[in-house]
This record gives sequence, structure tokens and C-alpha cells, in this order.
Amino acid sequence: MNALGRHLLLELKDCNPEVLNDLEFLKSSLTETAVQIGATVIGDSFHQFSPQGVSGVVIISESHLFIHTWPEYSYAAVDVFTCGEKVDPMLAVKPLVEKLGSKSSSVIELKRGILQDIELAVS
Repeated sequence: MNALGRHLLLELKDCNPEVLNDLEFLKSSLTETAVQIGATVIGDSFHQFSPQGVSGVVIISESHLFIHTWPEYSYAAVDVFTCGEKVDPMLAVKPLVEKLGSKSSSVIELKRGILQDIELAVS
């Protein structure tokens, strides 16, 4: 079975609530992680909510890294989606867990664009 991409859903609990409410820290953390795993960063968009919380995306040529935070619950939901074979999204898990200070994390991986009986072009 072939897939166009891999999509990781990270459940990050017991995080540092201060960093979950720091837009600039989150932007740099996601960007640094994208670069660290070999992705090509294209741009980003982040929003600070009132009274707290941040949502943001770092767009990579291979797809994206997305975060939603709930500092009041010390919780962050992070998506790491990559297409092709160049970037392994699993390499983003450890740095993100460490940067956000998560003491309890889990990861679900989904194969996206499952194409049966079709040979995918390797890029």
C-alpha cells in the first residue's frame, strides 16, 4: 500500500504553560524543528488568543507543522504532515516534546493519500 504522505497527531500533555502562551517561542520552536528535520520552510502564520492560547502553522514545501495550545490545561495539539520520502515526520516528535516541556505525550500516525496499485513517483 502506497501513501502520498505521513500525518502525525501529537498529544502533548503536562506542558510548560508559559511556553504554550508565548507566540514567538512557539513560532521559533516549530520553525527550528522543521529545519532540523530537513524540511524546506516556506512561511508561517500564528495567532495569539485572548486571554490565552496560540494557534499557528509553519508551512513547509513538504506540507506543514501546526499547533494549537491550551495553556490553562498545559496541553498542546500538534500536527506534523509531510509528503514524499525526503522528510521523516517522526524526527520532529522528540524536539517538540522537549521544547514544550511535555511530561506526557503520545503520537498517532496516519497514512494520507493511500493509493492502491499505483506506483508513486519518488521526489
